Amino acid sequence: MTTDRRGPYICGIDAAMDVVSGKWKSLILWELDNYGTRRFGELRRGLPGVSEKMLVQHLREMEQDGLVHREVFREVPPRVEYSLTEHGRTLNEALRPLGAWGSRRCERLVADGELASR
Repeated sequence: MTTDRRGPYICGIDAAMDVVSGKWKSLILWELDNYGTRRFGELRRGLPGVSEKMLVQHLREMEQDGLVHREVFREVPPRVEYSLTEHGRTLNEALRPLGAWGSRRCERLVADGELASR
């Protein structure tokens, strides 16, 4: 685990949010859950707007937190694949109700004219 974590935590939500903080981590979890094992380029294409630097940083943190498995294949050219660990899958399951809540929020905002429908 990285040393820049702030703990001790006030509650479980605090500890969980520390692990998924930042815009891209939850989307990386979603991408790996939906599509399975992905190479770096596939992840980057699946997450429009993420910079290479931010994706590398988040993947490293998620690997340190035991959420993502990074496998390096000794080939020419080298190949690296990322997949969810069991710990990452359980976190993704825990986030599923939050995603459902967010979908309902988007529907409400569209209905109220505050958000353009997609």
